[in-house]
Order: sequence, then C-alpha cells, then structure tokens
Amino acid sequence: MKTWFLSVALFASLVSMAQVDTTTPPYQRYPTLPPLQLLLTDSVTQYTKANLPKKKNVLVVLFSPDCEHCQHEAGEIVANAEGFRDIQIVMVSTYPLYRIREFAETYGLNKMENVVMTRDPNYLLISFYAVRNLPFMALYNKKGNLITVGYGNVAIDKILSLFNSQK
Repeated sequence: MKTWFLSVALFASLVSMAQVDTTTPPYQRYPTLPPLQLLLTDSVTQYTKANLPKKKNVLVVLFSPDCEHCQHEAGEIVANAEGFRDIQIVMVSTYPLYRIREFAETYGLNKMENVVMTRDPNYLLISFYAVRNLPFMALYNKKGNLITVGYGNVAIDKILSLFNSQK
C-alpha cells in the first residue's frame, strides 16, 4: 500500500510540474514571430510567416477599423511612410474583409508597398499577444526576434528608433 501511495504521489508531483504557465502571455514565452494564419483582403490568399520578406524588420499591428486610436496610428504610419520603407508592416484585424479594405483605402495604407492588410479569422493573434486594447503593436527584428510590444498609441519616432537600434 505504501508503494502504491508513493507512486501516486510521485506521479502527481510530476504532473503538477508539467503544467503550462498561464500567467505569462505566449508571446513572452515564445519571443519570435508566431506562425501566422491570416487571410488577405482578396478573401482567398493565405498569408503566413513564409510570406514575410527575409531579413527585414516586421511590425505587426492589431487594429479595429472603428477604433479612433487605430485610425490615428494608421494616419501616422502613412504620414511617416519614408521612415517605414525598410519595415514590413502586417496590419491584422478580426473585422470583415470589406471593412479592412475600406480602412486601408481611407488612410492610404493600400498605397504603401510594405503594408499587408489581413484578417485573423481564427482570432489566434489576440490570444497569442494577450491583447488588452487596440491598437496593439509587436516589433520584430530582422531575425524574427521580438524587440518589444506596444499598447494604444505609440509615438512613431519611438517605433522607428527601436527598429533603428537593432541595426
């Protein structure tokens, strides 16, 4: 009986050590670009991590077309397009594709070659980044390693200086 009890106790302690840390968001446990499963605004083409240009900084922006802060940030990105020319920008929303297209056209994001407008149909990035408010930004260096994240309006000069410090 003692042996059985010790076996159960040992098993229980091993199982408890194998528990997943639920207090730390996944992006902090895995600080590299996540596997992307996004949909382009043409409603057919999948956009994945493999579609990202190699050896280029990446800015992932989660946004809502109805969010005033997101609208402001989009306007700032377009106004500073020259500073972002060497940064791949992946704009991600969970809204319907027609709303994402309208947002891109309204703010001129569709005219920037380095901006990709996408939809996250499975809501994976919201949980991966543990998003609390929008816009949410994740900055990755050329190797795909996380530099930092930002919630709400983040000053464009701060974003650009963080990317420039990675050179």
